[in-house]
Amino acid sequence: MPKIVTLPGDGIGPEVTAAAVQVLREVAPDLTFEEHAIGGAAYDAHGDPFPQRTRDALRDVDAVLLGTVGGAQNSPWNSLARPMRPESGLLALRKALGCYANLRPVRVQPGLEHLSPLKPELARGVDILIVRELLGGVYFDGDRKLDGDTAYNTMRYTTPEVERVAKMAFWAAEQRKGRVTSVDKANVLEVSELWRRDVQALRDREYRSIHLNHEYVDSVAMLIVSDPSRYDVIVTENLFGDILSDLAAVIPGSLGLMPSASLGDGAGLFEPIHGSAPDIAGKGVANPAAAIMSAAMLLRHGLGRSDAANQIERAVALALREEPTRDLGGKADTKTFTHAVMEAIGTPVG
Repeated sequence: MPKIVTLPGDGIGPEVTAAAVQVLREVAPDLTFEEHAIGGAAYDAHGDPFPQRTRDALRDVDAVLLGTVGGAQNSPWNSLARPMRPESGLLALRKALGCYANLRPVRVQPGLEHLSPLKPELARGVDILIVRELLGGVYFDGDRKLDGDTAYNTMRYTTPEVERVAKMAFWAAEQRKGRVTSVDKANVLEVSELWRRDVQALRDREYRSIHLNHEYVDSVAMLIVSDPSRYDVIVTENLFGDILSDLAAVIPGSLGLMPSASLGDGAGLFEPIHGSAPDIAGKGVANPAAAIMSAAMLLRHGLGRSDAANQIERAVALALREEPTRDLGGKADTKTFTHAVMEAIGTPVG
């Protein structure tokens, strides 16, 4: 039986993770679950945001379902040395799993265009997949220092790192509209020159059916909100991908609608992209849609069960129309929305 490790984490993480697990048990009763600590909760319990017992649990696992990591801006966790902060536990988790590609779908649900801050005619039909390199670049390079009034970080990439994430983007595009936009800053950064060169060479060598274009990150930051339908699959490096995916996340109208999958050579990591929302933690009002859709991505990309994933995604779409949560202008709390998803799973298609 497939083994899933759940890492509920901090804030609303335990609430939305419980909802996702409830839905997973409904569509895939053969799954087994094992819960462990991550982030601030792990530091409080074990003195480490990514304790050894959590690391050990990942050695024999089929997929990992993560809740949220971190606390409020004034959280005491933020005063800790950087390696002990909750976010450091998340970075270490990604590295331990070897998850080098983060997939973030940005999709406006039919009938929910009014939730987007964009005009309905711009939001309608938006369906973008952002593929972000996750283990390289400025976030992971060891050549960094803060010394008095001087500080530096280094952005570094190698051809193998670029090619492996580009392959993920091209593979995804083959199953969508066949278009990839590679994002860089090649007019001023040598590392972006390497990125552009290697992505283009890989396309010309192995993916000639894919339409590839290159755009600068500042241009994409403008166009992704002024003309989002121009994009199918976007692939970019770690820092640019972090910023662009958060920018694009506003298009559907709520971070509560944004799932993600982090993939590599081993078990995948699946998580909603919203934060820990400590202001509503424990109140039972968090929107669990992103966590539930992350569970669908777990089934599709982690276990190869696309039919079950489609079943969940269809049920979430129905629940969003019938029982929208408070962040979407409705009244449903976490439990009510999850119940609506469970009921929709049993609704016949058509």
